[in-house]
Amino acid sequence: MSTPDVQRSRPGSDILRTAIRRNVGAMVWGTVLMGLYQAGETAFPIALGQIVQHTLRERSAGSLALAVAALAVIITTVSLSWRFGMRILQKANTTEAHRWRVRVAACGLQPVARRTGLKSGEVLTIATEDADQTADIVEVVPILISSMISLLIAAVALGMASLRLGLLVMVGTVAILSVLSVMSRRIGSSTKEQQARVARAGAKVADLITGLRPLHGFGGNHAAFRSYRKVSTEAKEQSVTVARVNGVYAGTALGLNAVLAVSVTLTAGWLAFDGQIDIGQLVMAVGLAQFIMEPLKQFSDMPKYVMMARASAERMALVLSAPPAAAAPGSEDAAPGGDLEIDCVRYGSLQGLKFRVPVGEFTAIAAYQPRAAAELASILAVQVPPDDYEGVVRVGGRQLSGLTVDSVREHILVNPYDGEIFAGTLRSNIDPSGTSRTLSEAVEASMLTDVVALHREGLDYEVRDRGSNLSGGQRQRLSLARALAADTDVLVLRDPTTAVDAVTEQLIARNIAELRRGRTTVVITSSPALLDAADRVLVVDDGVVTAEGTHRKLLATEPAYSLAVTR
Repeated sequence: MSTPDVQRSRPGSDILRTAIRRNVGAMVWGTVLMGLYQAGETAFPIALGQIVQHTLRERSAGSLALAVAALAVIITTVSLSWRFGMRILQKANTTEAHRWRVRVAACGLQPVARRTGLKSGEVLTIATEDADQTADIVEVVPILISSMISLLIAAVALGMASLRLGLLVMVGTVAILSVLSVMSRRIGSSTKEQQARVARAGAKVADLITGLRPLHGFGGNHAAFRSYRKVSTEAKEQSVTVARVNGVYAGTALGLNAVLAVSVTLTAGWLAFDGQIDIGQLVMAVGLAQFIMEPLKQFSDMPKYVMMARASAERMALVLSAPPAAAAPGSEDAAPGGDLEIDCVRYGSLQGLKFRVPVGEFTAIAAYQPRAAAELASILAVQVPPDDYEGVVRVGGRQLSGLTVDSVREHILVNPYDGEIFAGTLRSNIDPSGTSRTLSEAVEASMLTDVVALHREGLDYEVRDRGSNLSGGQRQRLSLARALAADTDVLVLRDPTTAVDAVTEQLIARNIAELRRGRTTVVITSSPALLDAADRVLVVDDGVVTAEGTHRKLLATEPAYSLAVTR
C-alpha cells in the first residue's frame, strides 16, 4: 500500500495544471457551449442591424417575419447554450473542488504525517476556501475563451462596417487588459495574505474552544481572548485591504469598459453622420457597444480570478508538498500478538533508551522528564522519521519502519492524552468503523458508563465538535474507550487519566489491566493507580531506564521514584 502524493515538488502552478488536465473534456464542451452563447449574444445586435437595414429597404411582411424567426433562433440558442454550458462547468468546478478537499484532508489522515507547520484550523481553511478557489480555474478558462470569442466577433463585425471601429475595439480591449493585469497581481498577493491570516484566526479560535475549561480554571481566558482579538483584527484589516483592492479593480474595470463602449458609440454616430456607414450598421454598432460591456467585464475579471486561484493553489501546495514526518511505509507484516522492543534509541532527551515488553505484559513507564515521555510516544506513533533517531523500534520482532501501513494500524495503537473528539455520537466516537467486538467492555473499562447512563439516548447521545458539550474528564474517558475498543495487539497509552478523580482513576487502572490481559500494553504515566496495576514499571531518567520492578518494590527501594509518583 502506498500513501497518496509521493513526495515531490508540487507548486501552485502544477496544481492548476492538474485541475485543468483532469477536466479537459468538460472544459472543452463548456467552452464550445459558452462560445456559442457569446456568439449568439454578439449575433443579436448584428442581426438586428441587418434586419433594420433590410426592412427599410424592402418593407415586406415576409422579410419581417423571417427576421423575427431568426431572432427567435438566436435567443433560443443563447438560452440553451448558457444553461447547459454553465451546468457542465459548475459540475466540473464542484467536483474538482471536492477532489482537492479530499486530497488535503487525506494528508492529515495519513499514518505518515506531514510537516506542514500549519495548525488544524489553517489546514481546514485550505481544504475548504482554497480548494474552492483553486477549482474556479476550471470555470474561469472557458469563460475567458468564450469572452475572447465574442469580442473577436464584435471586432470583426465592426471592422467590416468600418475599419476604425474594429481597431478601436481591439486596441481598447488590449489596453484595458494591460492595466487590469497589473492590478490583478496586487489582488493575488493581498488575497494570499488574507487567507493566511483568516486561517491563523481559525486555528486560534479552535485552540481556544479546546482549552476553554482549563483557561477558565486558572483565569487565563482573558489573556487568551486578547490574543485571539489581535489575530482576528489582523485578519479583518487584511480583509478590508483586499476588499478595497477588489473595489478599485472593479471600479477601474467598469470605468474603462464604459469608456470603450461610449467611444464605440460616439465613433459610430460620427461615422453615420458623415455618411461612412448606413443606418443598419449604426444600429449594429450601438447594439454591440452595449453588448461588449458584458464580455469585457468577464474578460477583465478573469485575471483577478486567475491570480486568486493561483494564490489558493500555492497555499494548498504547502500541505500537499510538505515533507513526511516519517519515512514511507515498508512492505513487511508484524507477527500477531507481538511484543514491543526499544533498542538503544537516541532522540532528543532519549539517550540510548532500551527495554522490551513481552507479549501480554502490562508495562508502565514512569518518565521523570515530561519531554522524554512525549518523545517516546511520538516515536511509537510513527510521528518521527526513523532517520531522525538512532536505534530501532521493533513490533513482533520486526522493525517498525519496515512495516506496512495496514500492519502498523492493525498491530499497534498509540493513544495520546489529548485525543480528538469528533462531532457525532458517543458510539461513533468509540467505534468509528462500527466493527468493534469489545465496545461495551471498553465503555465499562473506561468508566464511561456514567456518561452513557446520564443521557436518555445512551451511546447515541450527540457529541458536539471537539466534545464541547463534555467535561475534560468525560472527553478523556471517551478517548480511552475508543483506544480500548480498537483491541490492538500493542496498545500504548499516554497519561490516560489526568483529568479524572482519584477514585475513578483506581477503577480505570484495574479495568485496563483486566480487559487487556494477554495483550501487550504500555502506559506512559506518573499515576500511582496505573503504576500499581502494571505488571512491571520502568523508570526513565535522563533518557535511559534507571530502574525496574513492581510499583510497590520501587516505592520501597527508590526514594527518587517515591518522590516523583507519590501524590
